[in-house]
Amino acid sequence: FLPSMGTAAATRPNSPPPSLLSLPLDVGGAWGGSAPRDALAVVSRLRDVSLQGLRLLSDRQPSALRVDNHNSGPPFIWLHRDHPERAQIVVDIGTRAWCQLAYQFGHELGHVLCNSWQLGNNPSPPSQWLEESMVEAFSLRGLGRLADSWRSDPPFPHNAAYASSILEYRGNLLAGYRKAAELDFPAWLQAGRPPLKAGISAPEGPAVAPIFDALERDSRCVEDMGAVNRWPERTSLPADRYIEAWRKSCAEIGAPGILPVQIKDLFRLS
Repeated sequence: FLPSMGTAAATRPNSPPPSLLSLPLDVGGAWGGSAPRDALAVVSRLRDVSLQGLRLLSDRQPSALRVDNHNSGPPFIWLHRDHPERAQIVVDIGTRAWCQLAYQFGHELGHVLCNSWQLGNNPSPPSQWLEESMVEAFSLRGLGRLADSWRSDPPFPHNAAYASSILEYRGNLLAGYRKAAELDFPAWLQAGRPPLKAGISAPEGPAVAPIFDALERDSRCVEDMGAVNRWPERTSLPADRYIEAWRKSCAEIGAPGILPVQIKDLFRLS
Protein backbone atom coordinates (compact mmCIF):
# COMPACT_ATOMS: atom_id res chain seq x y z
CA PHE A 1 0.00 0.00 0.00
CA LEU A 2 1.03 3.60 -0.49
CA PRO A 3 1.55 5.71 2.63
CA SER A 4 -1.49 7.13 4.34
CA MET A 5 -2.38 10.63 3.12
CA GLY A 6 -4.69 11.86 5.85
CA THR A 7 -6.62 10.86 8.93
CA ALA A 8 -9.97 11.80 10.43
CA ALA A 9 -10.80 11.20 14.08
CA ALA A 10 -8.42 9.88 16.67
CA THR A 11 -8.77 7.84 19.81
CA ARG A 12 -8.22 9.92 22.94
CA PRO A 13 -6.72 8.52 26.14
CA ASN A 14 -9.32 6.99 28.47
CA SER A 15 -12.04 7.28 25.82
CA PRO A 16 -14.49 4.43 25.18
CA PRO A 17 -13.64 1.91 22.44
CA PRO A 18 -14.17 3.48 19.01
CA SER A 19 -17.28 2.63 17.03
CA LEU A 20 -17.60 2.65 13.25
CA LEU A 21 -18.65 6.29 13.55
CA SER A 22 -15.75 7.45 15.71
CA LEU A 23 -12.83 5.18 14.83
CA PRO A 24 -9.85 6.66 12.94
CA LEU A 25 -10.48 7.03 9.20
CA ASP A 26 -7.71 7.66 6.70
CA VAL A 27 -7.18 7.64 2.95
CA GLY A 28 -4.32 6.34 0.83
CA GLY A 29 -3.60 4.99 -2.61
CA ALA A 30 -3.30 6.88 -5.89
CA TRP A 31 -5.92 9.66 -6.07
CA GLY A 32 -4.72 11.15 -9.36
CA GLY A 33 -6.11 14.66 -9.79
CA SER A 34 -8.12 14.51 -6.57
CA ALA A 35 -6.47 15.93 -3.47
CA PRO A 36 -6.38 13.23 -0.78
CA ARG A 37 -7.47 15.75 1.87
CA ASP A 38 -10.57 16.50 -0.21
CA ALA A 39 -11.34 12.80 -0.61
CA LEU A 40 -10.99 12.45 3.16
CA ALA A 41 -13.42 15.33 3.68
CA VAL A 42 -16.04 13.60 1.50
CA VAL A 43 -15.76 10.12 3.02
CA SER A 44 -15.67 11.56 6.54
CA ARG A 45 -18.85 13.55 5.90
CA LEU A 46 -20.57 10.55 4.31
CA ARG A 47 -19.69 8.36 7.29
CA ASP A 48 -20.95 11.00 9.71
CA VAL A 49 -24.32 11.56 8.06
CA SER A 50 -24.88 7.83 7.45
CA LEU A 51 -24.22 6.72 11.03
CA GLN A 52 -25.01 9.74 13.19
CA GLY A 53 -27.65 9.04 15.83
CA LEU A 54 -27.54 5.26 15.38
CA ARG A 55 -26.66 2.66 17.97
CA LEU A 56 -23.72 0.74 16.50
CA LEU A 57 -24.24 -2.50 18.35
CA SER A 58 -22.00 -5.01 16.59
CA ASP A 59 -19.35 -6.69 18.72
CA ARG A 60 -17.20 -7.09 15.57
CA GLN A 61 -16.43 -3.49 14.68
CA PRO A 62 -12.96 -2.66 13.37
CA SER A 63 -10.57 -0.39 15.26
CA ALA A 64 -9.68 1.69 12.19
CA LEU A 65 -10.95 2.31 8.66
CA ARG A 66 -8.88 3.02 5.53
CA VAL A 67 -10.03 4.03 2.05
CA ASP A 68 -7.70 3.51 -0.91
CA ASN A 69 -8.27 4.63 -4.48
CA HIS A 70 -7.11 2.27 -7.24
CA ASN A 71 -6.80 3.19 -10.90
CA SER A 72 -9.02 0.37 -12.17
CA GLY A 73 -11.42 -2.32 -11.08
CA PRO A 74 -14.65 -2.27 -9.07
CA PRO A 75 -14.84 -1.10 -5.44
CA PHE A 76 -14.45 -3.82 -2.82
CA ILE A 77 -13.52 -4.67 0.76
CA TRP A 78 -9.90 -5.80 0.95
CA LEU A 79 -9.93 -8.93 3.13
CA HIS A 80 -6.30 -8.67 4.19
CA ARG A 81 -3.92 -10.32 6.66
CA ASP A 82 -1.99 -7.16 7.52
CA HIS A 83 -3.54 -4.95 10.21
CA PRO A 84 -6.29 -7.49 10.97
CA GLU A 85 -8.25 -5.04 13.14
CA ARG A 86 -8.51 -2.46 10.34
CA ALA A 87 -11.26 -2.45 7.71
CA GLN A 88 -9.91 -1.65 4.24
CA ILE A 89 -12.11 -0.20 1.49
CA VAL A 90 -10.97 0.18 -2.12
CA VAL A 91 -12.70 2.59 -4.52
CA ASP A 92 -12.08 3.60 -8.13
CA ILE A 93 -13.09 7.19 -8.91
CA GLY A 94 -12.32 9.87 -11.44
CA THR A 95 -10.87 13.29 -10.64
CA ARG A 96 -13.03 15.03 -8.02
CA ALA A 97 -15.90 12.65 -8.77
CA TRP A 98 -17.39 13.17 -5.32
CA CYS A 99 -20.79 11.62 -6.09
CA GLN A 100 -19.07 8.49 -7.31
CA LEU A 101 -16.79 8.42 -4.28
CA ALA A 102 -19.65 8.86 -1.82
CA TYR A 103 -21.71 6.16 -3.53
CA GLN A 104 -18.90 3.61 -3.71
CA PHE A 105 -17.68 4.32 -0.20
CA GLY A 106 -21.23 4.19 1.19
CA HIS A 107 -21.83 0.77 -0.33
CA GLU A 108 -18.60 -0.66 1.06
CA LEU A 109 -19.16 1.03 4.43
CA GLY A 110 -22.46 -0.86 4.48
CA HIS A 111 -20.53 -4.11 4.18
CA VAL A 112 -18.38 -3.09 7.14
CA LEU A 113 -21.56 -2.31 9.09
CA CYS A 114 -22.75 -5.81 8.15
CA ASN A 115 -19.59 -7.35 9.67
CA SER A 116 -18.03 -8.21 6.30
CA TRP A 117 -14.56 -6.75 6.63
CA GLN A 118 -12.29 -9.42 8.19
CA LEU A 119 -10.18 -12.10 6.53
CA GLY A 120 -12.41 -15.11 5.95
CA ASN A 121 -15.56 -13.00 5.47
CA ASN A 122 -15.79 -13.91 1.79
CA PRO A 123 -19.23 -13.41 0.23
CA SER A 124 -21.03 -16.56 -0.89
CA PRO A 125 -24.40 -17.68 -2.25
CA PRO A 126 -27.25 -18.29 -1.86
CA SER A 127 -28.00 -15.20 0.30
CA GLN A 128 -25.24 -12.88 -0.84
CA TRP A 129 -27.87 -10.98 -2.84
CA LEU A 130 -29.59 -9.98 0.40
CA GLU A 131 -26.51 -8.37 1.93
CA GLU A 132 -25.74 -6.65 -1.39
CA SER A 133 -29.27 -5.26 -1.52
CA MET A 134 -29.05 -3.96 2.05
CA VAL A 135 -25.73 -2.20 1.60
CA GLU A 136 -26.84 -0.67 -1.70
CA ALA A 137 -29.92 0.70 0.04
CA PHE A 138 -27.70 1.97 2.86
CA SER A 139 -25.54 3.82 0.33
CA LEU A 140 -28.55 5.46 -1.32
CA ARG A 141 -29.83 6.54 2.09
CA GLY A 142 -26.44 8.09 2.85
CA LEU A 143 -26.40 10.03 -0.42
CA GLY A 144 -29.63 11.78 0.51
CA ARG A 145 -28.27 12.78 3.89
CA LEU A 146 -25.01 13.87 2.30
CA ALA A 147 -26.88 16.18 -0.06
CA ASP A 148 -28.72 17.82 2.84
CA SER A 149 -25.49 18.29 4.78
CA TRP A 150 -23.62 19.55 1.71
CA ARG A 151 -26.26 22.18 0.99
CA SER A 152 -26.24 23.60 4.51
CA ASP A 153 -22.52 23.20 5.26
CA PRO A 154 -20.44 22.36 2.15
CA PRO A 155 -17.09 20.71 2.84
CA PHE A 156 -15.48 22.98 0.23
CA PRO A 157 -15.87 26.79 -0.03
CA HIS A 158 -18.71 28.13 -2.21
CA ASN A 159 -19.78 24.60 -3.17
CA ALA A 160 -23.28 24.30 -1.71
CA ALA A 161 -24.82 23.95 -5.19
CA TYR A 162 -23.12 20.57 -5.59
CA ALA A 163 -25.85 19.13 -3.38
CA SER A 164 -28.11 19.15 -6.45
CA SER A 165 -25.63 16.95 -8.32
CA ILE A 166 -25.66 14.45 -5.45
CA LEU A 167 -29.47 14.30 -5.49
CA GLU A 168 -29.52 13.88 -9.27
CA TYR A 169 -26.96 11.06 -9.03
CA ARG A 170 -29.01 9.30 -6.36
CA GLY A 171 -32.24 9.91 -8.27
CA ASN A 172 -30.91 8.16 -11.36
CA LEU A 173 -29.88 5.14 -9.29
CA LEU A 174 -33.20 4.99 -7.47
CA ALA A 175 -35.14 5.18 -10.73
CA GLY A 176 -33.52 1.94 -11.86
CA TYR A 177 -34.26 0.23 -8.57
CA ARG A 178 -37.88 1.42 -8.58
CA LYS A 179 -38.26 -0.09 -12.04
CA ALA A 180 -36.68 -3.36 -10.91
CA ALA A 181 -39.02 -3.50 -7.90
CA GLU A 182 -41.99 -3.87 -10.26
CA LEU A 183 -40.94 -7.49 -10.90
CA ASP A 184 -42.58 -10.44 -9.20
CA PHE A 185 -39.91 -10.84 -6.56
CA PRO A 186 -40.64 -14.41 -5.38
CA ALA A 187 -40.74 -15.60 -8.99
CA TRP A 188 -37.45 -13.81 -9.73
CA LEU A 189 -35.84 -15.38 -6.69
CA GLN A 190 -37.18 -18.85 -7.51
CA ALA A 191 -35.82 -18.53 -11.04
CA GLY A 192 -32.32 -18.08 -9.65
CA ARG A 193 -32.22 -14.28 -9.89
CA PRO A 194 -31.80 -14.05 -13.68
CA PRO A 195 -30.31 -10.85 -15.17
CA LEU A 196 -32.79 -7.99 -15.40
CA LYS A 197 -34.21 -6.98 -18.75
CA ALA A 198 -32.50 -4.36 -20.86
CA GLY A 199 -33.44 -0.85 -19.77
CA ILE A 200 -33.51 -1.68 -16.06
CA SER A 201 -30.34 -0.25 -14.58
CA ALA A 202 -30.35 -1.91 -11.17
CA PRO A 203 -27.26 -4.07 -10.67
CA GLU A 204 -28.23 -5.28 -7.19
CA GLY A 205 -31.75 -6.32 -8.17
CA PRO A 206 -35.38 -5.68 -7.20
CA ALA A 207 -34.94 -5.89 -3.41
CA VAL A 208 -33.02 -2.60 -3.09
CA ALA A 209 -35.88 -0.09 -3.38
CA PRO A 210 -38.13 -1.75 -0.75
CA ILE A 211 -35.19 -2.05 1.67
CA PHE A 212 -34.25 1.57 0.99
CA ASP A 213 -37.80 2.62 1.88
CA ALA A 214 -37.59 0.64 5.13
CA LEU A 215 -34.31 2.34 6.08
CA GLU A 216 -35.78 5.75 5.27
CA ARG A 217 -38.92 5.15 7.35
CA ASP A 218 -37.15 3.92 10.48
CA SER A 219 -33.47 4.38 11.32
CA ARG A 220 -33.72 1.44 13.72
CA CYS A 221 -33.67 -0.76 10.62
CA VAL A 222 -30.13 0.49 9.97
CA GLU A 223 -29.17 -0.58 13.49
CA ASP A 224 -30.34 -4.10 12.62
CA MET A 225 -27.66 -4.29 9.92
CA GLY A 226 -25.05 -4.45 12.68
CA ALA A 227 -26.41 -7.89 13.60
CA VAL A 228 -25.91 -9.36 10.13
CA ASN A 229 -23.43 -12.21 9.55
CA ARG A 230 -22.63 -12.94 13.20
CA TRP A 231 -23.15 -16.67 12.63
CA PRO A 232 -20.59 -19.08 11.14
CA GLU A 233 -22.41 -19.77 7.87
CA ARG A 234 -22.90 -16.08 7.04
CA THR A 235 -24.55 -15.70 3.60
CA SER A 236 -24.17 -19.40 2.72
CA LEU A 237 -27.54 -20.05 4.40
CA PRO A 238 -30.74 -20.10 2.33
CA ALA A 239 -32.72 -16.87 2.66
CA ASP A 240 -35.28 -18.18 5.16
CA ARG A 241 -32.59 -19.59 7.47
CA TYR A 242 -30.51 -16.43 6.97
CA ILE A 243 -33.43 -14.34 8.24
CA GLU A 244 -33.90 -16.57 11.29
CA ALA A 245 -30.18 -16.43 12.14
CA TRP A 246 -30.34 -12.66 11.75
CA ARG A 247 -33.33 -12.36 14.11
CA LYS A 248 -31.49 -14.38 16.76
CA SER A 249 -28.39 -12.24 16.27
CA CYS A 250 -30.46 -9.07 16.77
CA ALA A 251 -31.67 -10.43 20.11
CA GLU A 252 -28.11 -11.29 21.15
CA ILE A 253 -26.76 -7.76 20.70
CA GLY A 254 -29.91 -5.80 21.56
CA ALA A 255 -30.79 -4.65 18.05
CA PRO A 256 -34.47 -3.87 17.36
CA GLY A 257 -35.03 -6.81 14.98
CA ILE A 258 -37.38 -4.80 12.76
CA LEU A 259 -35.65 -5.09 9.38
CA PRO A 260 -35.37 -8.89 9.16
CA VAL A 261 -39.09 -9.23 9.91
CA GLN A 262 -39.98 -6.62 7.30
CA ILE A 263 -37.76 -8.26 4.66
CA LYS A 264 -39.26 -11.67 5.40
CA ASP A 265 -42.76 -10.26 4.95
CA LEU A 266 -41.93 -8.06 1.94
CA PHE A 267 -40.34 -10.84 -0.08
CA ARG A 268 -42.34 -13.77 1.33
CA LEU A 269 -39.24 -15.56 2.56
CA SER A 270 -40.95 -18.37 4.48
